[in-house]
Amino acid sequence: QVQLVESGGGLVQPGGSLRLSCAASGFPLEYYAIGWFRQAPGKEREGVSCASSDDNTTYYADSVKGRFTIARENAKNTVYLQMSNLQPEDTAIYYCAIRGFYSYCSETFNHQEYDFWGQGTQVTVSS
Repeated sequence: QVQLVESGGGLVQPGGSLRLSCAASGFPLEYYAIGWFRQAPGKEREGVSCASSDDNTTYYADSVKGRFTIARENAKNTVYLQMSNLQPEDTAIYYCAIRGFYSYCSETFNHQEYDFWGQGTQVTVSS
């Protein structure tokens, strides 16, 4: 069964850190471009980060540069999003997704270019 399963979300205080995981099953994640997106209540889904599979180029939204890091662990068929110095505006449901037909991603973070999505994990940053 082909699946993407996010985990690692939770409640954290401002300035804290979380590491989200996106575990794939049924296919080798290393061959696909993968993106992390988030959606806060009442807001549109926005791209956070992505990683190409061909040359492992990574991109970050301006709002998270220097605070978030995307990384693959191919042996575990998993991609991580390490998040630090979290702020209340980072509160959202976080999703991982793959591009089914392309090995590269871009900093345009067009969610319509991503073909398969996980179910999401909630991140809440609050004191």
